[in-house]
Amino acid sequence: MTEIDIISTLVRRLPQYMSIIDKLAHSLGRRDEMPNQELASAIVQANDSKAIEELIENLDHKNRDIQSDCIKVIYEIGAIKPELIAGFSAALIALLDRKNNRLQWGAMTALDTIVAIKPKVIYEALPKIIAVADKGSVITNDHCVGIMIKLCVIKEYSEDAFSLLNERLLKSPDNQLPMYAENALPVINAKNNVVFVNMLLSRINGIEKESKRSRVEKVIRKVNKMFPAL
Repeated sequence: MTEIDIISTLVRRLPQYMSIIDKLAHSLGRRDEMPNQELASAIVQANDSKAIEELIENLDHKNRDIQSDCIKVIYEIGAIKPELIAGFSAALIALLDRKNNRLQWGAMTALDTIVAIKPKVIYEALPKIIAVADKGSVITNDHCVGIMIKLCVIKEYSEDAFSLLNERLLKSPDNQLPMYAENALPVINAKNNVVFVNMLLSRINGIEKESKRSRVEKVIRKVNKMFPAL
């Protein structure tokens, strides 16, 4: 039996009277994330909305480790079954104002999972999302870009979302640009491909690392192949 199997079995056998907080990694004296991942999986399997409510409530817990575990479980749930956390979008957006960086990027991660379910809510929160990403960590920025890419797929927001995405990539760090450009490929179309390619061309000469520059050049070639000049 693997360690994952053992932990999964233990989580299922935890007494019913134990609160969700009692099952978090910190409460169990663990320093790894496996208990939180197993808990998220168990909550999804049970469609346990009350458990999610408890996690949301304890994002204000006096213990920052408990806060961190709660947001971890929440975005792990979102990655598996986003509809379970979509109803808490307002609470997740409010977390972006927190000074606790773990809660901030954790909330951005969770929001990235629910774009398809709550596009209007996420779109309306874009000014805050972008402002937070401007001052945030690499992970915060990664998920900000992820949110924009997902909004580009939704007709009502595609044009504005692409404009914001293109602007984001124009000023993104050299290390992140190749990944962002690669991730954006599925939303490049006949209307925006020229703008996208021109943006990438404007960045090429400023990328010092050859491997990063090569990845961007590859994206440009792919777009040009998709949309050959008439």
